[in-house]
Amino acid sequence: MAHPESTPVFTKDARAREGRAPAGIAPLERLEMELLLEAVFRHYGFDFRAYAFSSLRRRLHKRMEAEALTTLSGLQERVLHDRACLERLLKDLSINVTAMFRDPSFFLAFRREVVPLLRTYPFLRVWHAGCSTGEEVYAMAILLREEGLLDRTRIYATDINPEVIHTAKAGIYPIARMQEYTQNYLKSGGTGAFSDYYVANYDAARFDSTLMKGTLFTQHNLATDRSFSEFNVIICRNVLIYFDRALKDRSLKLFHDSLANFGVLALGRKESLRFTGSEELYTVISEREKVYRRRQ
Repeated sequence: MAHPESTPVFTKDARAREGRAPAGIAPLERLEMELLLEAVFRHYGFDFRAYAFSSLRRRLHKRMEAEALTTLSGLQERVLHDRACLERLLKDLSINVTAMFRDPSFFLAFRREVVPLLRTYPFLRVWHAGCSTGEEVYAMAILLREEGLLDRTRIYATDINPEVIHTAKAGIYPIARMQEYTQNYLKSGGTGAFSDYYVANYDAARFDSTLMKGTLFTQHNLATDRSFSEFNVIICRNVLIYFDRALKDRSLKLFHDSLANFGVLALGRKESLRFTGSEELYTVISEREKVYRRRQ
C-alpha cells in the first residue's frame, strides 16, 4: 500500500475536481470533503479522491451521521485518530454490492464466447479487480471447473478494502442467499448441482475450499498501484461507474498494460469502452455484456 510522504493538499487534480462538483454544493463542504479524502490518502494510503463526487458525498454523510458528528471536519479528526472509525468508513466507501453469478447472462456469454478462446492456452491467469467479498470469484472458479480449466488457472482477486478480502478468503456466506445464487447459477448455464459446491451449517454456507486452491486474495488500489502480472482475463465489473473520468482512464490503461495480447477484458453492464481512449485497443466479443478482446 502506498504511503506518500509529500503529497500537497491541493493537487492539480483536486483543483480540477472543484469545477466538476454538482451545482448547489457549498464551497466549505467541498473543501471539507477534499481535506478528508486527502487526509485518508496521506495517512493510511487509501485513495478515494477520484471517485464520483455525488456517490462519495452521500457515503461520507452517512458515516458522519452514524458517528453522531455534525461536520465532515469532525469525521476527519475521528478517522485520523481512531483506526476503528477508518474501518467503518472503508465499508461505506468500498463498493461491496455483489452476488454469485450476478447478471447470469454475463456468465453464460463467458461460457460460450470466452471459454473456447481460453482452451487454447496451456496456463491461464485471471485478475478479478475489485472483487469485494468474493462471490463473483467463487462463481468464476465454479464455471472454470465445470469447463475443465480451473486446474490450470491462477486467479488473483484484489480489492482496496482488507476487510472484504478477509471475508472472501473465508468463503462463508449466508445460507439465505443460496436460493438466489442457485437460480443465478442455473441461468448462467451451470452444468451441475450448485449445492455440491458448499456445505450448509445452520445459517451459513461454506464453499468448497478446493475452488480457491489456485487463487490469491490480496489488497490492490486501482487509484495508486501498478500492474503486477500479465493476465489472459481481467474482470472488473461494476467498479468503474464509481470513478471520475481521470481514474476510469487510469484503470483502463492499467488493464490494457496488464493484458496479454488477445487477452479478455470484462466490464459491468453500465460500463463501456465507448468514447474512451481505450476503445480502439479492443475488439468486441459481446457489446451487451461488455466483454472485449485486446488487439495485438
